[in-house]
Amino acid sequence: MIFDEILNDAYEKREYPALSAFFAEWSGTRPFRALRVLVATPVFRNTLLEYRALIAGGADLVVGVAGGMPCDPGIVEVLRGNGIPVIGLQEALEMEARCAESGDCAFDLILDCAGQFSACHPRFGFVELTRSGVQFYEKCEHPVYVADSGVVKRIETCLGTGEGYVRALAQLGYDFCLDSGTDGGLDAGRNTLDSGTDGAPSGGKKFVVFGSGKVGQGIVLQLLRSGADVHVVTDCSRGANPFLDANGVPVTDCNDLDAVASLVRGADFVVTATGVKGALDRPQVVEALLASGAVLANMGVEDEYGPGVPASRVLAEKKPLNFILEEPTHLKYIDASLALHAALGELLLQEGGAVYDKAAGISGTKNAGPMDPPSDLEQRILSMTMQDGLIGAEIAEMMGW
Repeated sequence: MIFDEILNDAYEKREYPALSAFFAEWSGTRPFRALRVLVATPVFRNTLLEYRALIAGGADLVVGVAGGMPCDPGIVEVLRGNGIPVIGLQEALEMEARCAESGDCAFDLILDCAGQFSACHPRFGFVELTRSGVQFYEKCEHPVYVADSGVVKRIETCLGTGEGYVRALAQLGYDFCLDSGTDGGLDAGRNTLDSGTDGAPSGGKKFVVFGSGKVGQGIVLQLLRSGADVHVVTDCSRGANPFLDANGVPVTDCNDLDAVASLVRGADFVVTATGVKGALDRPQVVEALLASGAVLANMGVEDEYGPGVPASRVLAEKKPLNFILEEPTHLKYIDASLALHAALGELLLQEGGAVYDKAAGISGTKNAGPMDPPSDLEQRILSMTMQDGLIGAEIAEMMGW
């Protein structure tokens, strides 16, 4: 099967239980047969598993790369070498214009990421992978499932993205303890550090994390495991955050600009994870960032620092820091998200008769715009991941089970 040599050399099957299950199922049912599916997931080695499952299901696959989204050029060449088109937004729009002349649709489904291809018009609709991409679909006339609206995406964002931030800092040479102990718990990680048995950790380093959503909490979780001194800046008007409260993490309101600027000036590391473009673009905060000696990083899709902070001042030129890694998020943490991304595409096809006249290419308004993933599909993928994967204990801890 396509990509097998690359994937078998890199992964064991328990790292991708959900995508493995859908690959086996769709090889028999072929739900995407003769349909053109554009997938805009960031192109890295681990996303080959999503492509493989869709191809097994009969998809005529097109891979989309647009909007400066990071990708692995080597994997792009692998795709092209296997006859899979890799296109940008302009090419996609040109394909749509040509197909429209003959009364056809260029794409049946678009599995998007960060709204890169939201200007297109797929026959059955979109699946958006990220929360930051939802803004591009608020007034969409097509149905849009948002994979980041449910519990499955928390595996990637809470466990995987935070770990990717720590791993990227380590790759850049910043001393960091990556060992969270034998059971993966916070106390185990702190004990490892306190005993001094794991090299030169980040103990004593002060981290300021902007954002307390799923990604922010994931970063905080990894930093607490490393023994770091962590402080969070967030919008306190949204109410209490049980995770931060339970772990005794100090919190500063993002609107208290004097306090935020003071925190930044005293920080060793600053990382943004608000998901909001220009979230730190306040004169007092920008001045403090430029005066600070802190190591600055971004873990969101958008430029959260704003134009006042030069790209050269931020690691990876303001791109998500984990994307400097060969595998930005370990497959074991992203498998469930990619499986949900693809499975929601299958669901759009099953529901499509109520929204579209496929033969005529006419869309209606029923179910248009962003929608949450069904809980039964999420529970199915969660069960696959916990029962057949490597991270069941970590998920249970994350969920408080």
